[in-house]
Amino acid sequence: MPGMKKLTPKLIFALTFVAGTGLVGGGLYLAKTLNLAACPLCILQRMVYLALALLALIGLMLPGKRSKALPALLNVALAGTGAFIAGYQVWLQRFATDVSCTANAPWWEEFVYWAGEKVPALFNATGLCSEAGWKFLGLAIADWSLLAFSGLLVLSLVALTKSLRAGRSAF
Repeated sequence: MPGMKKLTPKLIFALTFVAGTGLVGGGLYLAKTLNLAACPLCILQRMVYLALALLALIGLMLPGKRSKALPALLNVALAGTGAFIAGYQVWLQRFATDVSCTANAPWWEEFVYWAGEKVPALFNATGLCSEAGWKFLGLAIADWSLLAFSGLLVLSLVALTKSLRAGRSAF
């Protein structure tokens, strides 16, 4: 594929940073303008997007091509985690509509509530995970998030592969 050669790890980190911060900003905008209440799973996804953006920024600042392998590997793990969280929420919204996030409050839900107390503008969770709420083109926000995390996972895998290849060619 001719376009794949232009996708350098640095460009992928820049795209990941823009996507991560843009998706968080877009989510905050939608919540404010449409009066949408974020649920604990939404907040977890928001945290993962922010972590992806932070790691991408670190990857951008690191010199050389080989040094980008670790942030790329961590972004693969984060994007996969985000896809799992979004996929679970999609499942809840489609097949378990009478269930909230979980049967009882696990550690991650307690963490979300703690973060919401510390930074309510960013992490306040007041919605139910099984409610799809607003839709665009027939897809709920969780569906779009699953697509976004899947795309970021593919990009992170490309960055990791290219970083590892650069490391091998240096020896």
